[in-house]
Amino acid sequence: MTTKGILGKKVGMTQVFTENGELVPVTVVKVDANVVMQIKTVENDGYEAVQLGYDDVRAIKANKPAKGHAAKANTAPKRFVREIRDVELGDYKVGDEIHADVFSEGDSVDVTGTSKGKGFQGNIKRWNQARGPMAHGSRYHRRPGSMGAIINRVFPGKVLPGRMGGNKVTIQNLKIVKADTDNGVLFIKGNVPGANKSFVTVKSTVK
Repeated sequence: MTTKGILGKKVGMTQVFTENGELVPVTVVKVDANVVMQIKTVENDGYEAVQLGYDDVRAIKANKPAKGHAAKANTAPKRFVREIRDVELGDYKVGDEIHADVFSEGDSVDVTGTSKGKGFQGNIKRWNQARGPMAHGSRYHRRPGSMGAIINRVFPGKVLPGRMGGNKVTIQNLKIVKADTDNGVLFIKGNVPGANKSFVTVKSTVK
């Protein structure tokens, strides 16, 4: 099974009506101006993939290797570069532009992004643990709980407070409601990971 993919920027959420009058919540993803930066082959790289770039970087902010890499594709250096594997390499050439019409209405996709960072959080918010009794004499309300055996160390895998969010997250089997090629926008049913204006990767679903 060959894979299709495109890079984009999450714009935000809205809602659209289907032809039968159903109101569907959608996430708007801007996917204009994807450029094929490089084609990876088994002979040169040990695997097959297409490297896509999205969102131009001003030349003054790009280093020399990035400029040289982009020059091979006759384009500007890109802010967001990712590889799509399991593609049909014959359909791509270095320098080609990929547009929203790579997907069509009804396609199933997986969307990968970086989840919102929530800072340092306690075990109840971070791991959904239960709290202790809230009576005044309890003295145990939102603490992490027992550390286990008393051997002067914490066992691996023990869930504790810490930094939450900011992780790579993939949501699978989302539906393309509409592919607007005129404006370079995909409307994807439901929510996708990340804050507004964050970068996401949209690929054909693996399931």
